[in-house]
Amino acid sequence: MPKHIPATASSFDRARVIERPDGFYWQDKDSGEEYGPFPTLLEAAEDMEYNDESDFEPGETLAQAEDELGISDWIDPDTGVPAEAGRPHLEDH
Repeated sequence: MPKHIPATASSFDRARVIERPDGFYWQDKDSGEEYGPFPTLLEAAEDMEYNDESDFEPGETLAQAEDELGISDWIDPDTGVPAEAGRPHLEDH
């Protein structure tokens, strides 16, 4: 039975992965620079996709990221969506 090889994202066109006895390397096609070794192909692919200009911080929790963006952590029980303006909605009774 033939092996099914999944399609790769177009972002992978700028690099190639090389397997050597000591691990996986990826090479930037534009500069020719090599990065590695990585113990697995997955780790090499993840490093290839890493963007240094990203605001993502490893280990950052969802709550920390939402707080950084100004998303309220209080969920309106009636609508199920985050509250407006970052403050709990106060009802008049």
